[in-house]
Amino acid sequence: MRHLFKNKKISAIISVVPSQEYRFDDEYPLLKLTEEKAKRFKKTIGVDRHRIAPQNVCSSDLCLYGLQQLLAGGTLERKEIGALLFVSQTPDYFAPPTSNVIHGKLGLGNDVICMDINQGCAGFTLGLMQAFMLLDISGLTKVILLNGETGSKQVDRANRISYPLIGDAGSVTIVERCENVNPIYMDVKNDGSRHQAIMIPAGAYRTPATPETLKLTEVEEGVRLSQQHVRMDGAAVFNFTMEDVPLQIQDILGMSGDTIESIEYFLFHQPNAFILKQMADKMRIPHTKLPNNIVGLYGNSSSVTIPLNITHNYPEPMLRGKHRVCVCGFGVGLTWISMVMDLGPLETCKIVEYEPA
Repeated sequence: MRHLFKNKKISAIISVVPSQEYRFDDEYPLLKLTEEKAKRFKKTIGVDRHRIAPQNVCSSDLCLYGLQQLLAGGTLERKEIGALLFVSQTPDYFAPPTSNVIHGKLGLGNDVICMDINQGCAGFTLGLMQAFMLLDISGLTKVILLNGETGSKQVDRANRISYPLIGDAGSVTIVERCENVNPIYMDVKNDGSRHQAIMIPAGAYRTPATPETLKLTEVEEGVRLSQQHVRMDGAAVFNFTMEDVPLQIQDILGMSGDTIESIEYFLFHQPNAFILKQMADKMRIPHTKLPNNIVGLYGNSSSVTIPLNITHNYPEPMLRGKHRVCVCGFGVGLTWISMVMDLGPLETCKIVEYEPA
């Protein structure tokens, strides 16, 4: 589905990462990897370090911390918040919605809209779409998009494939109504027939949690999974990213009238460096325009990798001026969403480390 949004913009982004940083060089002996295999894995996939939250820290804690930083710094006032939109696959509870929990902790008024969305890798772009639509409500001028993931809770720390890649993070994006800005072009696609490519088979109501679903089974050397851990069909996901996503990028550029040359930055979800390099080469996008360093520095935090991409790689440019960008999230669902927009100048564009009160 294609759509064009008018009179909307992103005005600020802050990313929040746990202060605990773990290095692959220290962890690989615990993952039953030889030094030779570890070096090859590190070079090919691009892993180096990642941020992991303590067990008692949830996605909402990271997002709330970012919100409090924006409020304390004067970028945002409580009275300006018209809606809280929380996108995550690691919520605090099945019920109530985590956005309501954050609403209560901030002491916001009863007229503030609260909404949770269960989405992963495409969660930033899907959240932007929902924020743009909410801004068409009369009297609502600012929507707060919260993306938070503590995916480390969904993998076994002895899993030599998944654990080195995973990362925990949160982000807060202020989306607001604004006159006299260029339109935002969007294309959304889903293929639920391939939903099993990335999934957690048990733990909800189709297959409720039991001691049996929590039991770890070694599916291959160094890879233990329970039915409540993330499972991925690597070949299917790779083919999806190489075939479906590039076609969408081509289409969205045609829709907006842009070219590879006219786009300054391609801000894509970052599953790992290898996939992004392959995608860039297939689409003939210079590697300098499509960063692939976020997983190596912070880990794959699902929908938060795009805000981290922006706040880590381009904080100063985004504060200073306007940039033509293509944003793309793709993954679990399977869902892939691309947008072309002008981004900047932003009031805030930074990364902060989470420090518990």
